[in-house]
Amino acid sequence: MTNPTAVLRSSHDRLTELVLHLDGDQVTAPSYDDGWTIADVASHLGSQAEIFGAFLDAGLAGDEPPGSDLFQPIWDKWNAMVPADQASASIEANDAFVRRIEALAPDERERFAINLFGRDTDLDGLATMRVGEHAVHTWDIAVALDPKATVAADAVDLLIDTAPAIVARAMKPVEGGGRVRILTVDPEREFGLDLDGGSLLDAAPPDADHRVTMPAEAFLRLVYGRLDPDHLPLEVDGDAAVLGDLREAFPGF
Repeated sequence: MTNPTAVLRSSHDRLTELVLHLDGDQVTAPSYDDGWTIADVASHLGSQAEIFGAFLDAGLAGDEPPGSDLFQPIWDKWNAMVPADQASASIEANDAFVRRIEALAPDERERFAINLFGRDTDLDGLATMRVGEHAVHTWDIAVALDPKATVAADAVDLLIDTAPAIVARAMKPVEGGGRVRILTVDPEREFGLDLDGGSLLDAAPPDADHRVTMPAEAFLRLVYGRLDPDHLPLEVDGDAAVLGDLREAFPGF
């Protein structure tokens, strides 16, 4: 079974390798995120590391998770930093959060529990949730530096089974889109999407209107709103019109 904490450590190491030695001009270059520089993405990851640290505190203490009154001062602090400091401080904040999880004693890991966004979550769930944000935003930086970059394979292996929950949050209806059967490879999964209804089907329908095969990495980027034509793997097999409908269904958060 994939260890979410180990995947989070790996994602942090990748972020560090990407960002740590960028100069002032490089960190202010555009990232994949519209309107965000590389430093902006790093800042977001740094502020979220602090917020997830507060979630960790609450879950260990048996308290309710902090609310939005905590978030804004953290965001304001990070937004006030100069770009170079956003990048370096993000590395420090993310490393500190991962180290905290790695250092937890077995009894602490066992007792951790928190309700986040309406879902009861254990420690592995918290780490997986963090990987979902961290690995995808790390790709937003990586692909700005190398157009052929992909989401890290260990993160894909962990996150592909969280895709149904992401679909439920992110998918929009596409009139006339029909039902789509999606088969992924590396790893292999099947998903059924009702584009007209904007919803995930309980099972991939064998008689679907359309069939698309793609790497699991590409499907993960699709549901996060990141499968544009310029970053479409050659292994994707599907009609261009259907792929366009899928992009419309998943515009991103």
